[in-house]
Amino acid sequence: MRHLSPENLQELEAALVAESTDLEAEIADHARNVNADWQGATTPDDAGNDDAADRIEELATNVSLVETLENRLREVQAALKRIKEGTYGTCIETGEPIPLARLRANPAAERSITVSS
Repeated sequence: MRHLSPENLQELEAALVAESTDLEAEIADHARNVNADWQGATTPDDAGNDDAADRIEELATNVSLVETLENRLREVQAALKRIKEGTYGTCIETGEPIPLARLRANPAAERSITVSS
């Protein structure tokens, strides 16, 4: 973290906290949608199979969104933990400093470069 000024660190931590709060709210909203979609998909109705198929598709979409948001929340929480531990801003692969511009673009970045899977 030596390459980050206290002001930079404070700015990035504030961005991470704000993102964490937003993600938690968004996850709660989508989780409610998943619950409603599940109830709709499992409740028989007179509308026919097309509506049930649409509700199942909506359920799958909302479940996928929740999983994506939860993954991002874990990344953000891990970054906040690295701040507390004093390891934030250092590449987990190389140990080199992560450029400030990269951290501003993605405050939860763990690496100095994007690694392809």
